[in-house]
Amino acid sequence: MAMAFKMATTGMWVTDECKTSFMEMKWKKVHRFIVFKIDEASRLVTVDKVGGPGEGYDELAASLPPDDCRYAVFDFDFVTTDNCKESNIFFIAWSPSASRIREKMLYATSKEGLRRAPEGIHYDMQATDPTEMGMDVIKDRAK
Repeated sequence: MAMAFKMATTGMWVTDECKTSFMEMKWKKVHRFIVFKIDEASRLVTVDKVGGPGEGYDELAASLPPDDCRYAVFDFDFVTTDNCKESNIFFIAWSPSASRIREKMLYATSKEGLRRAPEGIHYDMQATDPTEMGMDVIKDRAK
């Protein structure tokens, strides 16, 4: 398996699949969102789920487990006050309060490495509860 980028703080590797999926989302618009997970045994950050172009925020929120940490990127399309179509990519660090403390620590220390691997992320969010990453929060940040 080809490795793309090693995160120095935790020794985790971001797979090429993660970067390829992100670039397909950013440039080809074939994905609306991507959910990433850390496999502690192999020390890899991998793609957990990919949302198709017809899927939206509700499907992303449903893809995040209530008791496990994940990372996600979400491509949010909107129309500005000047009536221009825009697209912003959000990076979401999902760390629900029901997840294990060890897992929260691992995801927190690995976040910056994954966050820097793909270029083109506009906003960074940390969420422990679905209301902290609600569509109203995303719309407010994208203004």
